[in-house]
Amino acid sequence: MELTIFGIKNCDTMKKAMKWLDDNGVAYHFHDYKKEGVPEASLKQWLDALGWETVINKRGTTWRKLDDATKDTMDADKAVTVALENPSIIKRPILQNDKILTAGFKADEWQALLQ
Repeated sequence: MELTIFGIKNCDTMKKAMKWLDDNGVAYHFHDYKKEGVPEASLKQWLDALGWETVINKRGTTWRKLDDATKDTMDADKAVTVALENPSIIKRPILQNDKILTAGFKADEWQALLQ
């Protein structure tokens, strides 16, 4: 399975991550949530494997705009609905192939994963 990076094109973290992949000669496919939507089956897989607390970005403006009741009762099932309606709430980037699944960009972690 090809390496896929999921996110939003104009996100600074995404730009850094894709530059890192390019600079390190790593081939990848970019999946843009804004243009292609969030693949629901993949989202559920991420939530199962990483947990909603990792997949959902609680530090961003999209999280802060949610009503308190939604934030207070967030769980994996609710995370699916919220993320499908608000793709910007998903931590960026998600990097995935048949052996790797990680959320967020840390160059040293990616270096270890991709060797």
